Amino acid sequence: MQIAVLNTGGTISCVGTPLAPMSAEQFKTACQTYLDPVIAQSYPDVTLTYVTDLSFPESSSGTLDSTNLQPTDWCLLASYLLGIYSTYDAFIVLHGTDTMDFTGTALPFLLSAFDANGIATAVISKPIILTGSQLPMFYQGPDQNAPSGLLYNTDAFQNVCGAVAAAQTGTPEVCVYFHGSLFRGNRAVKTNANQFAAFSSPNYPALAECGITFDLVPDTILPGPVMPAVSLDTPAVVAQVQAQLTAITAAINSMPVMQFNAVPAWYQTSPAQAMLAKLITACVGEGIKGLVLESYGEGNFPSGNPNQPSQGAIYQALDSANAAGVVIVDCTQVLQGTVNNSAYAAGAWLPAVGALSPADMTPMAALAKLMILLAAQQHNGWSLATVKILLQSSLLGEMTSVNRLDSRVNDVLLPGQSISALDGSATLINDAVLGPRLLSSTGTVLWSALGASTPADPLPGRLVMQNDGNLVLYSRNTVPLWATNTGIYGGASSVLTLSGSMSNSTLTLQVYDYQHHKVTATLYSQS
Repeated sequence: MQIAVLNTGGTISCVGTPLAPMSAEQFKTACQTYLDPVIAQSYPDVTLTYVTDLSFPESSSGTLDSTNLQPTDWCLLASYLLGIYSTYDAFIVLHGTDTMDFTGTALPFLLSAFDANGIATAVISKPIILTGSQLPMFYQGPDQNAPSGLLYNTDAFQNVCGAVAAAQTGTPEVCVYFHGSLFRGNRAVKTNANQFAAFSSPNYPALAECGITFDLVPDTILPGPVMPAVSLDTPAVVAQVQAQLTAITAAINSMPVMQFNAVPAWYQTSPAQAMLAKLITACVGEGIKGLVLESYGEGNFPSGNPNQPSQGAIYQALDSANAAGVVIVDCTQVLQGTVNNSAYAAGAWLPAVGALSPADMTPMAALAKLMILLAAQQHNGWSLATVKILLQSSLLGEMTSVNRLDSRVNDVLLPGQSISALDGSATLINDAVLGPRLLSSTGTVLWSALGASTPADPLPGRLVMQNDGNLVLYSRNTVPLWATNTGIYGGASSVLTLSGSMSNSTLTLQVYDYQHHKVTATLYSQS
């Protein structure tokens, strides 16, 4: 197996007192001398190639502390990976820990492409493993010109070994490996600055754990390309992604996105004034295109008027931002959980100012995803409304899918579970007594799988989007009670999607075969 090792910078490749970055050539020589012989003992079929021509223009050393990485550097790294993609079987990216959780989201989105419905047209097919360390890899004494060995009892060596093990699995994702755990890159968060277990994944389980053995958790891993026509192993697909990346690189600096924390701060109701409102207005004045709110709890944000939110200065500042075309995302500053801003009056006003719900996406992932979608908008011919829909849709497993069942990822609606339109105007619930039913937000039944008929076998049942393209309701005894009868021999990877909105008469519930690019069943349509 051929694995490329890209050293972007960070603690792992620093030496000396005080710590300073090694050059790419010095790091390569040290790794070949001290690291490769150890790797070869466990992985004799692995060849590590250390990249020396990746250089960040703002740094005199060529490598860059991740604190100083900017969005164009994400693009530079993605472009380099595309350029060598066909040469290697896997990639290890050594990266500083400070912004690894931002890069963990940026890279998969820069290396993928989607149509306006969120269906992948280009997908990663090989492992890309981000790792780094809290302490350096090598020891170099004060009178030495080069490292003289591996440092004792640091996390650097173990993390690189784990990254190699992760690369061996062929997992087709951008991942973060740290302290024995492999995380989806766009789910990882730096949660500890002082311990070796620096990263965690609060809202999604680890993809693998490394102990005595390296153990994958298969159900957590993205399935990869549905066919060669969307795989980065296909040269035409690489060319498609490179063209999009060129456009993103040119546009990304003009699409700044800002994270904005909810904090206890002064406000007054009459006349309406608030410190947070002034800061929001200042950000909009500086040309931001997106605002990621880091709200309290389930998505609560101060409005500036507890009794009449719409009269509050913060409400009005956000409303003005939305009217100016700024995309507002209501994330939470709480590490774990899902945004539900309708749970409390203190957050229920946010949709009125255009705030979008990202489910359980991290603020770091929301920032990187939104910035890249905005930068890709013109190239892909998307409207701003399409960008907002894509932002709220799970494209690469970065968030819980709220409006879809996918036959290859999340294929089952269990009793009591539901999917909803992104604006909450309709919900498809698998009722434990009545079976799958599409309900409006007022409770009106729009569609029912079983209608008024009594099922031939008892409920509750499971609604399954099968990988042959057939949507089937199974009884509790696994007897089919209802189906779309859209199955295709040989497979038809498909998605059940609840899209559109009751408010503008565009609501649809459809089965879409994304392997053959066609709608196979329309269960409900307002239009």
